[in-house]
Amino acid sequence: MSYGKSTNSPKSPDEDIGTGTRTKLPEFHPALVVIDMQNSLCAHEGAYEKFGGDISVYRKIIPNVKKIVDVCHKLHVPVFYTQQVREASGIDLLTRRHRIIPRRRLEFIEGVPSCVIGTWDAAIIDELMPTEDDHIVMKRRDSAFQDTEFELWLESIGADTVIYTGIDTCICVENSLREGFNRGWDVILVEDAVASSWQKLHKATLEKVRGSFGLVLTTEQLIHMMHTAKRRASAFRLSTEYLQ
Repeated sequence: MSYGKSTNSPKSPDEDIGTGTRTKLPEFHPALVVIDMQNSLCAHEGAYEKFGGDISVYRKIIPNVKKIVDVCHKLHVPVFYTQQVREASGIDLLTRRHRIIPRRRLEFIEGVPSCVIGTWDAAIIDELMPTEDDHIVMKRRDSAFQDTEFELWLESIGADTVIYTGIDTCICVENSLREGFNRGWDVILVEDAVASSWQKLHKATLEKVRGSFGLVLTTEQLIHMMHTAKRRASAFRLSTEYLQ
């Protein structure tokens, strides 16, 4: 399917279209989600580092994620954290259902008990510790929407747009935003507040979002927009300067 510009279709007064980007005007009601910023994947001595993974690329985005969380708290934008978990028994592991699993993912699943529910490894990192007003979405698969309360909670607070931060850009972040988009939630992806151990795929995800799913902003662009576009509690107006 192509999303190129058409010279024949007039714009509706309720929409503005850039190169494949559509946003509802005049207001949007966002929620922030911080995906899988847990000790297992981001902290020294966590499961991923013990496995031999390089956590430096994940830790690099912590300051930007923290800036965004702080601004959202200040502006009364709801903040959600996803927490990837598994049972100690392993009953919910991918290996119980799948027979075709990429070798590296299989080695991580079988080699190190990662994100066991209730352990330090599964907890959100200290630098981004949720407050009592934040919400924890526990998930057992890549998407924040699959078999979780996330969609119900978004509906209950009147959100229509999800701001995505966290890791891994091309796995859990992309799976979440794709599913969210297909369920009707608008997408804002913060390019320097997401990270991946695969840089080419990280860049590919950014391009796919720009072309097909929503907005890609830097941390500073997002913060500027939120400070200048706030209309009332949890309501913002998107400036067309951010449309690609």
